Amino acid sequence: MNYYAYFVAVGIMLLGVAGIAMSRNLVHAVVCLSVAQSGTYVLLIAVGFQYGGVAPIFGGQVGRTTAVVDPVVQALALTDIVVSAAVTSMLLALVIQIAKRHQAIDPDRLGRLEG
Repeated sequence: MNYYAYFVAVGIMLLGVAGIAMSRNLVHAVVCLSVAQSGTYVLLIAVGFQYGGVAPIFGGQVGRTTAVVDPVVQALALTDIVVSAAVTSMLLALVIQIAKRHQAIDPDRLGRLEG
């Protein structure tokens, strides 16, 4: 088996998490979260990939023994993309509101928000 795609997915996720941990800017942290979420796309597609697999449209060309790719993980990847776009847009809107109210996007300058 070829595990290259799994290593790439983990690498992308770790790169995003490291960026979040080292971020000194809220916009940078949101972008790094988006990068970490992109690793999940690669992971989902790697799980559903099959060598020699064809589209799972059963008809005259595809028989019972023909290898097909799993359509569920493809649907999950598309759902993950939509959720990632929604989360990113909401977090960026939150960063804009924080910048308007506190004139700072550096987490260290927002210490007065702590309970």
